[in-house]
Amino acid sequence: MRHAGEFELLVMLAVLRLGAGAYGVTVREELERKTSRTLTLGTVYKTLGRLEGKGYLRSRTGEPTAERGGRRKKLYQVTPSGLATIQGSLADLRRLAEGLQLELEVP
Repeated sequence: MRHAGEFELLVMLAVLRLGAGAYGVTVREELERKTSRTLTLGTVYKTLGRLEGKGYLRSRTGEPTAERGGRRKKLYQVTPSGLATIQGSLADLRRLAEGLQLELEVP
């Protein structure tokens, strides 16, 4: 099974959480809302492209919208391979953290 890096995993989780509305701006907003990170849009788009290249995400072009001046959004979705990678990475983290509840408690 393939594994994703930490930031790739966070991006895929954000895309999964956002569902059909996942595009660069909403992914960045979700990551900033749910993590302690401040991100550039370029970092998010670069990672989305890399994940699509690995087959973990797929994209489609949405309809043009007035609020975007008639431009279309590139919408992302987690693929079955991406979901398997998320599940494997999270399972690894759970196994590594097992038994460390006291050490991992946040004061």
